Amino acid sequence: MTPPPDPRRLAAPAASARLVIRDIQPSTPLGAAIKGVVGDPTEVSTELVRDGHGVLAARLRWRPVGGRSWSAAPMVERNGRWWADLHAEAPGFVEFEVQAWLDRAATWRRDISRRAAAGVDLGVEFVVGADLYEERAQALRGATARRVLDAAATLRSTTCRSDVRLAAGTDDAVAAALDSIPDAHEVATSSHRLWRVDRERAVSGAWYELFPRSEGGFVEGAPLWERIEQIAADGFDVVYVPPIHPIGVTARKGRNNSVVSGPGDVGSPWAIGSADGGFEAVHRDLGTLADVERFVARVGELGMEVALDVALQCSPDHPWVGEHPEWFTQLPDGSIRTAENPPKRYEDIYPLDFWPSAESDRLALWEACRGVFEYWAERGVRIFRVDNPHTKPIAFWSWVIPALQSRWPDLVFLAEAFTDPSRMQTLAEVGFSQSYTYFTWRTTKWELESYGEELARGPASAYFRPNFWPTTPDILSGPLRSGTTDVFKVRALLAATMSPSWGVYSGYELCENEPQSDDNEEFASSEKYQIRRRDWSAPGSISDFVAELNRIRRDHPCLLRIGSLRFCPTGSDTVLAYAHHRFVPGAGTDAVIVVVNLTPDVPVETVVHVDLNATGLSDAAEIPVRDELTGERWTWRPGANYVRFDPLERVGHILTVDHG
Repeated sequence: MTPPPDPRRLAAPAASARLVIRDIQPSTPLGAAIKGVVGDPTEVSTELVRDGHGVLAARLRWRPVGGRSWSAAPMVERNGRWWADLHAEAPGFVEFEVQAWLDRAATWRRDISRRAAAGVDLGVEFVVGADLYEERAQALRGATARRVLDAAATLRSTTCRSDVRLAAGTDDAVAAALDSIPDAHEVATSSHRLWRVDRERAVSGAWYELFPRSEGGFVEGAPLWERIEQIAADGFDVVYVPPIHPIGVTARKGRNNSVVSGPGDVGSPWAIGSADGGFEAVHRDLGTLADVERFVARVGELGMEVALDVALQCSPDHPWVGEHPEWFTQLPDGSIRTAENPPKRYEDIYPLDFWPSAESDRLALWEACRGVFEYWAERGVRIFRVDNPHTKPIAFWSWVIPALQSRWPDLVFLAEAFTDPSRMQTLAEVGFSQSYTYFTWRTTKWELESYGEELARGPASAYFRPNFWPTTPDILSGPLRSGTTDVFKVRALLAATMSPSWGVYSGYELCENEPQSDDNEEFASSEKYQIRRRDWSAPGSISDFVAELNRIRRDHPCLLRIGSLRFCPTGSDTVLAYAHHRFVPGAGTDAVIVVVNLTPDVPVETVVHVDLNATGLSDAAEIPVRDELTGERWTWRPGANYVRFDPLERVGHILTVDHG
């Protein structure tokens, strides 16, 4: 057995080593920045440990990175942990720390009050208190310092009655003055932590994805300009467009991902680059850079934003292939490895090698990729949907995203990372604002409840922000493959009311659901490889229903945070119920109860058990509710409430709760 170290040979510890600050939360596994939103307080908690029975105190301090002045808030002890809120008024990076100290003044006040109650002589204790107050007053100024010194003088006065001296020493105003600053006698300070503060769009929003080439391109007067008017009227916040760059000719894909293309085939927008340019060029069929800039401005005038797809990969014709072959994986026969995601193969795409053997090559590639984001940010784009970020090194994202956000604090990054949870969560931890999720494949009641619980309260909930998409250009799965119009409504209702961010791919409102094959989850006649012309006035459209969902989201901010999501028990395996509630300053508590029939083509009747705490009510005997979809009103109660769903009548309820 190894003998213990000789304490005489140990260096004398600092006084603050007696006081330990531990387990500061929230935190991330890698120690990266925690996340917050402008206007939302972020609650920070910690544990304080010290020997003895002295009274401890702590405060939370924060400031913008690079700033000089600290903001501070006292930390309050509850159930063994100390709590305070961070606040920010603008996006950016904020550093924060916890300061804790042995509060000798509070300890003295506590102890002298106990001694007085026990009838102990207080003469020497008054002197101890006076000495302490005079010492602490040196850190104060003006009237506050005088108040404390006056209390010290009264404590020393032998002509005053004991009860007068005790009252002066335990005066609340004196206590407040001393509690406002640390006691320099013994202060411990944690290491600095980072807090990434984002704007609202990083957390919540309704996204609409479309292919500009199917709508005539960006040239003013093209159908696309009329289309975005309707998208805005339907309540969307973000117009997301796939890559808009020149498309390679070599190995160009034909329709339905055919390896053979014909003369009229337009290729995949993700096969980026040709003789016309690469990431900083616009496909000639879409218009000019000036057209894109005018489009971005018009979308902004309509109250929306453009999200641009950044896919850091190249077609064989991209200028980088000839200029920087070292940025690609060279095979022994001299060819370059093409992209693949077995069983899918992308013969028209060369993936970039983000970790070439020469460090200089790696640094040059990373800088070039950062330049892609910078180029479009300089032209007004503030949201980037990043294609397959999990195929690039985590180190690259942990470097490039903070660097970009330091220059443009309002940038938002959506990760298209359908991969294992650990990689999805790590991408969120190192900088991605939000992420695609597994919602697309979660269809049963149990799957939706367990996944919702994970996102709302799981280990990664402090930094992983979900974005729910029923379909994407790549994915047509689950009940939508053969579903009716009502099935499309159900999936939209779930996405729009479970997740703060949700999105639809163009054509969803027309209930497009023809699969490529029985065992392939992609669309037939995929728009990735061909131009699609749609009749937006076709019968059967659920555009009005989608618009109503977005209207409800805007009217009820409780739907824009996932942390309040609480599931309610029901008597049916096919009826899902959940509630959100949120206190809105100036407006009170906003609460919504959602009930959904997951099999809308089958009649069902059951009961929903409402937990009052899930609605922000604690002891109400009745719950007045209004169905936002129909305007109907009912009175619900704690416990069981009857619901019935008939095909073609309703697929669910979105019930707002009247808090009076």
